[in-house]
Amino acid sequence: MDKIKNLSIRKTIILYMAIAIVGSFLLGAWAMFAAEREQQKIWWKYTDETIYTELQENLQMTGYVIDVPRPDSYEMNEWDSHLSEICDFVQTYSILCFSVIGMIMAVFLFYKNKISTPLMELTYGSDMIAANELDFQVGYDNKDELGTLCQQFETMRQALYENNQHMWKMIEEQKMLRAAIAHDIRSPLSVLRGYQEMMLEFLPEERFDKTALMEMLQDGMSQIDVLNRFVESMGRLSSLEQREPNLQQTSMDLLRNRIQQSIYSLEKETHKTAEIQFYFHREEAAMDLDMIMEASENLFGNAFSYAKNIIKVDVVAKEQRLEITILDDGCGFSEEAEIITKAYYHSNNQDDLEHFGLGMYISRLYCEKHGGKLLTGNSEAGGAMVKAIFSL
Repeated sequence: MDKIKNLSIRKTIILYMAIAIVGSFLLGAWAMFAAEREQQKIWWKYTDETIYTELQENLQMTGYVIDVPRPDSYEMNEWDSHLSEICDFVQTYSILCFSVIGMIMAVFLFYKNKISTPLMELTYGSDMIAANELDFQVGYDNKDELGTLCQQFETMRQALYENNQHMWKMIEEQKMLRAAIAHDIRSPLSVLRGYQEMMLEFLPEERFDKTALMEMLQDGMSQIDVLNRFVESMGRLSSLEQREPNLQQTSMDLLRNRIQQSIYSLEKETHKTAEIQFYFHREEAAMDLDMIMEASENLFGNAFSYAKNIIKVDVVAKEQRLEITILDDGCGFSEEAEIITKAYYHSNNQDDLEHFGLGMYISRLYCEKHGGKLLTGNSEAGGAMVKAIFSL
C-alpha cells in the first residue's frame, strides 16, 4: 500500500486509468451477457417450442445452432417490449457507459487520494504564513512530487520561523544593549554634569579652591576617557561579531604553552594560584588559536578577578572538540547563563566603567563561531564553573 501511495503522479494516473478501463470493460461485458440472457428469456415466451425444437434437430446434423427468434414488438406485451429494448441498449452501450463512469470515478479517487490532502496542507500553510503565524507543520509525508513540494514548503516555513525567532532575538538583544549603554554612560555623564554645575555656581564668586578645581578637571578628563573607551568597545563589538574563525593545523604543545603563559601572567598580577591539568588525546588539530586564546583569556581573567585564592583549569582535547573548564573558589554566579553572557552585562557595578561587561559575551561569541558553546554554572563548593567548548 505504501508503494502505491508513494508512486509519482504520472504513474498514479496511469494506474488509476488502467484499473478504470479494465474494470469498465469487465463490467460492460458482464452487463452485455446478462442483458442477452434476459432478452432470450423474454423472446422465449413468444416462441413456438415445437417448431423451434424441430428446426434445432434438423440443423444439428449440419453443425449449426439456431438462435431464439426475435418476435416483433406488436407480438409482445408492452412491458416485455420495453424490457427487450432496454436489453438492446445495454448490449450496445454498456461498455461505453461503464467506461465514462469508470473514468469519472478514477479522476475523483485520484483527486481525493493524491491531490486533496497536500493541497489542503499547502493552502492552510499559505494562509498561516500570510497571517504571520509560523508555529505549525506541514504533515504530508508521501514521497511523490506533491510530497516533495510539501517538504520544501516545510523547509521554507522552518527557515522563516528560525529567521523570525532570530530577528525577535536580535530586537530583544538590541533593547537590552540600549538599556546597558544608557546605564553605563549615565554615570560619567552625571559626574561631568555635577562638575559643570559646581563650576557654574562657584567660579563667578571665586569661591573655588585651585587644588579642588584641578582635581575636578582631572577627574572630568578621566570620565571623558571612560566615554571614549566605551565608544571604542562598541566599535570593537561590531567587528567581533563579523569575525570568522581562521582554521589552521596547530600542535597541542603550542596550545599548552599559550595557556600556561596566560595563566602565569595572571598569577603574578593577582597573587592567586592556578592548578592546571591537560588531557590531550591528539597531537594537533585544525583550530583558530588566536580566537580560542582570546575567549579563554577573558574567562581566565574573570576567574582570577572573582576567586578568593585558587583557580582550577582542566584542558581536554578529544577527537572532535576542545574543552576548557575553569573553576574558582569565589561566590559563584547569581544569574542565568543567558543573562551572564549578554553584551554589557555586569555582576559588579563598581567594575562597569573599566570592563563594560564584554568578556563573557566575547567568549560565548567565539565559542559559537568555533562550532561550540559556552556553559556556565556553579560548582558543588559554591564557586563559579565555566566550560568553553570548541569544535576541532
